[in-house]
Amino acid sequence: MSALHLYNTYTRRTEVFETLLPGRVGLYVCGPTVYGPPHLGHVRGPVVFDVLRRYLEFLDFKVRHVRNITDVGHLVGDVDEGEDKLQKQARLEQVEPMEVAQTYTLAYNEMIRLMGVLPPGIEPRASGHIIEQIEMIQAIMDAGLAYAVNGSVYFDVLAYAQHHEYGKLSGRVLEDLIAGAGNEARELEGQEEKRNPNDFALWKKADPEHIMQWSSPWGKGYPGWHIECSAMSRKYLGDVFDIHGGGMDLLFPHHESEIAQSTACTGHNPARFWVHHNMITINGQKMAKSLGNGITVDELFSGKHPLLQQAYSPMTLRFFILQAHYRGTLDFSNEALQASEKGLQRLWKAAETASGLKAAAHNEYDVNAIVAACAAAMNDDLNTPQVIAQLFEAARVANLCNDGKLALDAANIEALQQLFKVWMEDILGIRTESAGDDQALDGVMQMLLDMRAKAKADKNYALSDEIRNRLSALGLVIRDGKDGSSWSRN
Repeated sequence: MSALHLYNTYTRRTEVFETLLPGRVGLYVCGPTVYGPPHLGHVRGPVVFDVLRRYLEFLDFKVRHVRNITDVGHLVGDVDEGEDKLQKQARLEQVEPMEVAQTYTLAYNEMIRLMGVLPPGIEPRASGHIIEQIEMIQAIMDAGLAYAVNGSVYFDVLAYAQHHEYGKLSGRVLEDLIAGAGNEARELEGQEEKRNPNDFALWKKADPEHIMQWSSPWGKGYPGWHIECSAMSRKYLGDVFDIHGGGMDLLFPHHESEIAQSTACTGHNPARFWVHHNMITINGQKMAKSLGNGITVDELFSGKHPLLQQAYSPMTLRFFILQAHYRGTLDFSNEALQASEKGLQRLWKAAETASGLKAAAHNEYDVNAIVAACAAAMNDDLNTPQVIAQLFEAARVANLCNDGKLALDAANIEALQQLFKVWMEDILGIRTESAGDDQALDGVMQMLLDMRAKAKADKNYALSDEIRNRLSALGLVIRDGKDGSSWSRN
């Protein structure tokens, strides 16, 4: 398999990846809704699409990577009624919604930085693209595929379905959706505004107490959840681009609605390839607050959670993620993380061993066969488990050579050293960690937070402010909340 092949969720088959423009790739990935600290469910997507981006750049493509921040319009329950997730969190913390967005955007970006994820070229926020969303909604209305009622605007799914396939991406059959929605509509408030229960909000009228609202042709309100990605991907990547990525949990209704909105405006599916990663489970169960198995990334890195037997490093977590194919489920457990930790140590040790090997006069192993196998695995729909298997084969070769049981000439030793550098570090993004650096910083920061808490309890506000201000000058931000103080890098 000489060319990169990717599984296209839209067509349900693995296809040769060909770009719209020679040598260039437009990649849009759905980012987080920033209303809480990053948790274990947030980590797989960034790592998967980071590896995809790294491999595309290794293949000499120039990648424009866009990953959005959702800071408005995502309502509780992922439906068209209820409270905005950020506004709800802001009310609980007694701060402004944009303070919530800023805090958890910084926390998310710090988390993926620690995990070696390259920052996107463009990171647009939904709240910064209200004009583009309004313009796109108006275009959909002009096409006769949306309607306004009581200050809100809804996408007309049945009108759209007369000429386009609605449900193809997610595999939903419209007739079944209609039948199911008829029963559901009786249970949901606010559905009486819609012509059909499957219609979804493009713009919602804001109640007076709703903090985040903007002026529009239909009155004061805020955009629906789905329109933001259609508007921002179109602005930065054009009407049609190469890859749209995200988790399988976004297939319906988010990505299905994106396709409908964009097609209504441009006549085209916005992405040629739809690439979706599967979810992370914990001990065979879906993560949920009600099950008590939700683990934040900070808890994972510190080990401070009842389900954790120890702390795990960012690179251990990244390695664990890449040991499973991105389209398969990934079950988290202490045993799996501990095995990943040991395996990662073996590879680092082997890479170090390879760097000090002495060349023999003759050669007994062709290292380029491992390199070719790595390329074949990556070209086969990003088969990172097979790449890792080949890295363990390279580790075996390095150890045999070091023990004098296998002869490698200078060319193959250099190829072995480059294999670890290119395939483990550059493409998989698994870099060596400075032992204890992050844990030491966490410990120092916790000590300072404890000192500051004591100063505040003693009403020594001058010392409390001095600690905060001096840390801020170093690029370390303290945030006070009802559950105590936390910190992040600015």
